[in-house]
Amino acid sequence: MNMIKSDEYYMQSALRSAKTAAKHGEVPIGCVIVRNGKIVARGYNTRETKKNALHHAEITAIDKACKKLGAWRLCECTLYVTLEPCPMCAGAIVNSRIKRVVYGCSDAKAGAYGSVLDLREYPLNHKYEVTGGVLAERCAGVLSDFFKELRKKQKESAE
Repeated sequence: MNMIKSDEYYMQSALRSAKTAAKHGEVPIGCVIVRNGKIVARGYNTRETKKNALHHAEITAIDKACKKLGAWRLCECTLYVTLEPCPMCAGAIVNSRIKRVVYGCSDAKAGAYGSVLDLREYPLNHKYEVTGGVLAERCAGVLSDFFKELRKKQKESAE
């Protein structure tokens, strides 16, 4: 499987996780972590249902991957996420030593890989590759559709 097809394949899996989040009333952001061509962990936002600011898709997936692999270093892993990681998640990526990050759409409000700031520009102890824009339109569409539906429901309940 070539790199581009591989990235799209795994991003589609992250999109499925994002759609699961939406079904639970969560902002639809999904994440998968891959090692040696196999998905080792999945995550999606659960901030609303868990009432916890830390429950971003990436944090959940990193936690699951560490438990499954029995290590905090995820050096041979690639993280796929539908939205550009925020500074908190980018910090967790650095600390877990993930080898590569692939994200879908940019986040103009909180993106840590160039949209608001670029965490890679700081002299941190871990360097890794970042690829953005994989299935960006589909990833953005899932978010846009979710918020459009949310606004519609809020308007209906206010009437």
